[in-house]
Amino acid sequence: MVETTIVRPVANGAGEVSTSGVTWSAIIAGAVAAAAFGLILLVLGMGLGLTVVSPWALSGVSGTTLGVGAVIWLVVTQWISAGLGGYLTGRLRTKWVNVHTHEVFFRDTAHGFLAWALATVISAALLASVVSSLVSGATTTATGILSGAAQGAAHGLTQSAGPASDPTAYFVDLLFRTDKPPTTVTLQDTRGESSRILLRALGEGDMTPADKTRLAQLVAAQTGLSQTDAEKRIDDVLVQAKATAEKIKQAADTTRQAVASAALFSFLSLLIGAFIASVAAALGGHERDEHERLYAVETIRIDQEKMRS
Repeated sequence: MVETTIVRPVANGAGEVSTSGVTWSAIIAGAVAAAAFGLILLVLGMGLGLTVVSPWALSGVSGTTLGVGAVIWLVVTQWISAGLGGYLTGRLRTKWVNVHTHEVFFRDTAHGFLAWALATVISAALLASVVSSLVSGATTTATGILSGAAQGAAHGLTQSAGPASDPTAYFVDLLFRTDKPPTTVTLQDTRGESSRILLRALGEGDMTPADKTRLAQLVAAQTGLSQTDAEKRIDDVLVQAKATAEKIKQAADTTRQAVASAALFSFLSLLIGAFIASVAAALGGHERDEHERLYAVETIRIDQEKMRS
């Protein structure tokens, strides 16, 4: 016969129950199970995501589809792991006797919630550790880059920004495209001034007539174009620069909206995960008590039959 350990409330001198209503061993067990199973599902999701992503252009799923799939998988992972952890907590907790049914239901629900909260804290700590490692690696890389940049700072102050650091470098190159060999010193000075003019025009949304005239003179001097043709080239390049700036702005807005949506979905997922863990713990506790009740009834029936025989 299997023995069942039952913890009965013990009253102290003041008539109060001294036995705690919290079974931390069951809570910790459920939280660890939820965190571990969530990690397994997360790794599985990463593997499934990598199978549909292709390094080649026009192959595999789109970025939008991949992002939506990732959010859905994270939500499903949270719900399944929360349900598993809550159910285990309810089944493993210590049996309460001489406790009202409503109180048992509340304690089971609270145990599931505590297991979910502990699993969330564990997952957040692990995630913070991973992010900290990534940031540390990025900081080390950035330090090396800045160190190299500092060595050439004195030389860089005397020259205009290179194509890699100047966002208008490409458009400036368009302005000075010519078959004639340029004069190095004069071209560097011209490009620096042209960059400043273009940056001001892009920042204010339009180029002043004085700036346009000055820029056309610089272009004409370097390319051999007439003043009219130089102004036409400036208009064409400025249109392309504004279009590029608008695309960058739209990309930033899209990223901001995506981050906001992910945060809202994460909030709802965690909230529903807490509810699922609480309900699962109540279900697990109810099944545990019901099985023990049926076992006790069956034991009594067997004992009565033995006595009769």
